[in-house]
Amino acid sequence: MINFQNKKILVVVAHPDDELLGVGATMHHLIKNYNCEVRAIILGEGITSRSDNRDREKWEQELQTHRNNIHAAQKCIGYQSVGIYDFADNRFDSVALLDLVKVIEKEKQEFESTIIFTHHGGDLNIDHRCTFEAVMTATRPMEHEKVQHIFTFETPSSTEWQAFNHPNPFQPNFFVSVDEESINAKIKGMESYEFEKRAYPHPRSPEALRIQSQRWGVAVGKHFAEAFMYVRGIL
Repeated sequence: MINFQNKKILVVVAHPDDELLGVGATMHHLIKNYNCEVRAIILGEGITSRSDNRDREKWEQELQTHRNNIHAAQKCIGYQSVGIYDFADNRFDSVALLDLVKVIEKEKQEFESTIIFTHHGGDLNIDHRCTFEAVMTATRPMEHEKVQHIFTFETPSSTEWQAFNHPNPFQPNFFVSVDEESINAKIKGMESYEFEKRAYPHPRSPEALRIQSQRWGVAVGKHFAEAFMYVRGIL
């Protein structure tokens, strides 16, 4: 049995909004009910791929808005701190994996987390896959490694869009039952992202996020739930 009480939890994601889409309600639930301290690490800037070339000056205003949206979403969930980095959006495969690993190593050592939530390794999005690989590399189970539990989550509009015959499907084996307050916090936080929110039936719409939580709830006999793959555990 995993004890979440009073734990330090690191949420490592590729883009602004992934922390809400993947684990938003669970963060809210664990903070409210288990007194967890949660820090989110957002590795990429999340927007410049919408141009043919990466031009930060062209997107300067939008990048600042994006960062402001991160903090607005943080307030909705109530997690305690966030680390924001600037890796190029949808171009994580163009940088050395070691660069991502070094950031995660630094963050987990300074925060002293024992639990990490991150992307599913079989997502369609290349940045999500690179983030997963970097987390697994940064948390190799050596003698003095403090991270004892690693969970991966689905990211609506990425995980389910992977090819049906991909060899690494998302098959959850761990579920967090959450209440409607936590689902509403997730939805409100997601709506803080001006460039990422969408109208129904897009997977990132408020209606779709609620339906997804109900779907996983029904799967385990609850009203609402978020689903995860429990990748590694050491007790």
